[in-house]
Amino acid sequence: MQRIGILGGTFNPIHYGHLRIAQETAEAFALSQVKFLPAAKPPLKTEPKVTAKQRAEMVQLAITTNPLFSLDTRELERNGPSYTIDTLESLRAEHPRDALCLIIGTDAFTHFDQWYRWQHILDYCHLIVVSRPPVADLDLSETLRKLLQMHQTHDATQLSQHTHGLIAMHAVTALDISSSQIRSLVHAHQNPAYLCPDVVISYIQAHQLYTDNL
Repeated sequence: MQRIGILGGTFNPIHYGHLRIAQETAEAFALSQVKFLPAAKPPLKTEPKVTAKQRAEMVQLAITTNPLFSLDTRELERNGPSYTIDTLESLRAEHPRDALCLIIGTDAFTHFDQWYRWQHILDYCHLIVVSRPPVADLDLSETLRKLLQMHQTHDATQLSQHTHGLIAMHAVTALDISSSQIRSLVHAHQNPAYLCPDVVISYIQAHQLYTDNL
């Protein structure tokens, strides 16, 4: 059984926070690989002004030297909103016997019960919720607290013994970096060095991204 990490997002642009989360989670849960899945039309966010193709190309540039990481463009190739459940159904068809591990942040988890068909997501994957504050400090709905009580595991090895259905919390290095911060710096003609890989910065400059709008 492989353990496959899935890290979705707009990646507008990808930065070291994304990359560090993927690396630490892969090591902590012995993941065979981590798939980066840029969203074409994120259902709960405004659609990015930078094209999906450009965001995917920045991801590929950022991850190309890490053999654990790969780019998966299936959400860019679908019409309509990029619903996670559709992606998981597709991945499960390709990996029927592997453990799929969806990596999300605590901010996303606090709104998990607003996701499309959220009740079925654990039928296809495990959740790895990467956290900075302790879970007790999270502002969770009663529905999500009950979900945690039913599905949370404190034993990372459990994710290797089941293909889906568990929730694990994982503390990660707190890198205070955001894509909006990088966009604002570029828009203000300031250098976003050390916030994202140099190859991504070069791509942003070459294509004049984020200069006219954020």
